[in-house]
Parts: sequence; C-alpha cells; structure tokens
Amino acid sequence: MEIKIIKPKVFIESRFNSEQILKNLERYGRVCYKSENKITSDSAREFLAKILKSGHESVIEHEKITVRIICDRGVTHEIVRHRIGSYSQESTRYCNYKSRGIKVIKPFFFTDKKKYKIWLKAIRSCAIAYNKLIELGATPQEARSVLPNSLKTEIIVTYNLREWKYFFKLRCSRKAHPQMREIAISLLQKFKNRIPVIFDDFIITEDKSLSYPFYIK
Repeated sequence: MEIKIIKPKVFIESRFNSEQILKNLERYGRVCYKSENKITSDSAREFLAKILKSGHESVIEHEKITVRIICDRGVTHEIVRHRIGSYSQESTRYCNYKSRGIKVIKPFFFTDKKKYKIWLKAIRSCAIAYNKLIELGATPQEARSVLPNSLKTEIIVTYNLREWKYFFKLRCSRKAHPQMREIAISLLQKFKNRIPVIFDDFIITEDKSLSYPFYIK
C-alpha cells in the first residue's frame, strides 16, 4: 500500500495591497486622536509604528488575513483553540481516503532511523485498517476512528492582525509543540515579508529563536 508522506506548507490566501492596509489602519486609528488632518502620502508607517509601540493594538483588528495551512490533524487541534478566528477544515467525516489516497505529514524530529521506522510502521497499520473498514462497508466518518494524528489535513484560517500577532507570540515559542512551531515560524516569515510595520517587532534569529516584547519564552 502506497502512503504519500509530505512536509507541512503554509500559504497566504488573501490578496491584498500592503500599503493600502497601512493607509486604512492609519485612517481608522487617527479617529481616536482626531488627527486625520495629519494624514499624508507617507505618514502611515510612522503612525502605526508609534501606536503599536505604545501598545494600542486594537486599531489593527480592523484588517484581517486568511491563510491555508497544510499540516497534520494534531496541529490543527491547537490552531482552532484560538477563539477570535474563522476556520474551514478538510473533513474526515466526508473525505474518503481509500479513493483519494492517504497522505501523512512527516514529523521532522524523527531523524533517528529506528524511531522513524516505528512511526512509519504505525502509519501503515492505520492505513490498512482504514481501507479494510471502507471495503467492509464502513462510512468515512466511521472508518476515521483509526486514522492517525499524522494524517495530512488542510485548514483555512482567518484572523485579524492583532490575533495573528498573538498567535505568533504563543506558537513560535520554544514551549510550543515542535510541529506547531515549525508552521508558525514559516508563516511569520511570510507575514514579515508581505506586511510592513505590523510584524517588525518580531525578530527571527538564525537558530529559529524569536525575540518580541513580552515574548513567552
């Protein structure tokens, strides 16, 4: 039986103009100070950097970003614990993995061949049991009871920008689950590249450590 073993991936699904997001946020934030008259073509970055430094993060809740995360189901159980968000996830109740094939996420930490061999053996046993149950007439939602945490899934996640900052504070921490952290750091790098100012206070070092004010180490 062929099982496809893949690596986790993250994608930013939202189509947006970064500079326009900053201009929108400046316009919303200046209402608090009634300083709209100070808006210029290049004032947004300085204004947002200033209010974020002062801890006035409620302003950035007005903009949201949607991403697609491909990971194992164990990781998604942690993602959906974030309450201020919207989720759409691949459903094991309705997806028939016998017909479409079983894919699993390779745990990057099983570098030892003996440990990896044990993991792979368990995965294959789960796949055999699942396919046999389907052959015997079980529905996907019944057969899914034998599927492993390593099963590949896709989840669409939408948070406002403030919630994304909170997500990265928690999920990039060295105290986070290793596979959760692997995804969070990869996604944070994309956010830092795509959205100026908002995530500049996160600093990712070469050894994948994270520096952030009030960071949970």
